[in-house]
Amino acid sequence: MLSVRGVYENGAVKFNEKVSINGETPVIVTFLEDLEEEETKRVSLSDFSFQRAKEILKDYKGSLSDTVIEERRSFL
Repeated sequence: MLSVRGVYENGAVKFNEKVSINGETPVIVTFLEDLEEEETKRVSLSDFSFQRAKEILKDYKGSLSDTVIEERRSFL
């Protein structure tokens, strides 16, 4: 397997270096986000409050786990 960096522009991929491959070869092209602008959103424990969750769900009558399972099945 060979990895080569390049740029996609005007419908074509331009490699940053010369690639010597003979014949037809299957490839996988991955489009990378601009690494400088990419911000990873992280969630920390301080973002959660069991007290707040308890307050939000105080009037909920039913099984939360059944609701979550049903919601996830609807996406399949």
